[in-house]
Amino acid sequence: MTITTFLTFVGEQCGKAGEAMNFYTSIFPNSEIKSIVKYAEGEAGGTPELIKYGEFSLNGTDYMLSESNFNHAWSFSPGVSLLISDSSDELIQSLFEKLSSNGGQVMVPLDDYKGEGDYGFGKKFGWCEDKYGVSWQFILSES
Repeated sequence: MTITTFLTFVGEQCGKAGEAMNFYTSIFPNSEIKSIVKYAEGEAGGTPELIKYGEFSLNGTDYMLSESNFNHAWSFSPGVSLLISDSSDELIQSLFEKLSSNGGQVMVPLDDYKGEGDYGFGKKFGWCEDKYGVSWQFILSES
């Protein structure tokens, strides 16, 4: 059995899946785009410039995505997020800044909390949404 996170770009995000894959694989170490399959002319769900499905990895973890120009009643939600945990403050800070900038938004500032309001997850915690609507949580781990 394989379980893989699958991101579906619809609504305002439709047409941005390739851009997102390129962005994500450029900022995470040990990352690559593995495959991209586009819709055929006249195929239900999309048009030839859209990604029917794509596969990529971020630091060795595999993901899939797709985009559809159908009128969907949903999109990405902060209720589901990708969690990044690392012991490098510099890496966590850098990824948080890259993902929350240029149209993204900070939902919980990346902070060390100095014992006040500590979420109990690690030395630092933060949460943001990137410019594509995908939510990311960050934990600076102890080791």
